[in-house]
Amino acid sequence: MGRAFEFRKARKMKRWSAMAKAFTRIGKDIVMAVKEGGPDPDSNSRLRAVIQNAKSVNMPKDNVDRAIKRASDKSQGDYKIVMFEGYAPHGIAVLVETATDNNNRTVANVRMHFSKSDGNLGTSGSVEFMFDHTCNFRINAEGHDAEELELELIDFGAEEVFEDEDGILIYAPFESFGAIQKELENRNIEILSSGFERIPQVTKKLSPEEAADVEKLLERLEEDDDVQNVYHTMDESED
Repeated sequence: MGRAFEFRKARKMKRWSAMAKAFTRIGKDIVMAVKEGGPDPDSNSRLRAVIQNAKSVNMPKDNVDRAIKRASDKSQGDYKIVMFEGYAPHGIAVLVETATDNNNRTVANVRMHFSKSDGNLGTSGSVEFMFDHTCNFRINAEGHDAEELELELIDFGAEEVFEDEDGILIYAPFESFGAIQKELENRNIEILSSGFERIPQVTKKLSPEEAADVEKLLERLEEDDDVQNVYHTMDESED
């Protein structure tokens, strides 16, 4: 198996386990999708993807509909994606993706989280190069063979396709998202969920005590309402 498989295995059940946090995250994704391409999922591929993700975490349809209606209101402000880069204790690189409607607040909060956890907030470009920007899709495994699907989707950018207990996962470079989404839809293959991730090129193994120091920062960041995703270079494997 490749890096995407190991990355997914290590992160499983560790991030985004809180239902309320997942709903907040998807609610912001809906606002950004509607502001970008309109409220009709039939003509807005980004919104279709977000609605699929909402279903995958059992977000009620009423919540989704309300979020779309709210996003369509001209008085509803937009969210902007802002990335922050820095280091946790013990030389662990950290990349923080936020969706914010108040950049000053978000900058202050993220800086505080790093400072209180003995980390250092860096400048733009200081750690982003250590991560590969990828997209991913999850489909139902029933009726599909991961190896065959990988061969069929290589021409559309797929780099790694594997099966786990929840279905088949397809990983590709960030730029391949649209091509793969379109091909899966053309084949009438239901997309259960999709998204983007930053996979570290190299990870660092820490002692349990050192890992606990890093976790303090990661937990602070992930509890922040403005934070959508947190990526890092700490080796989370159980080996």
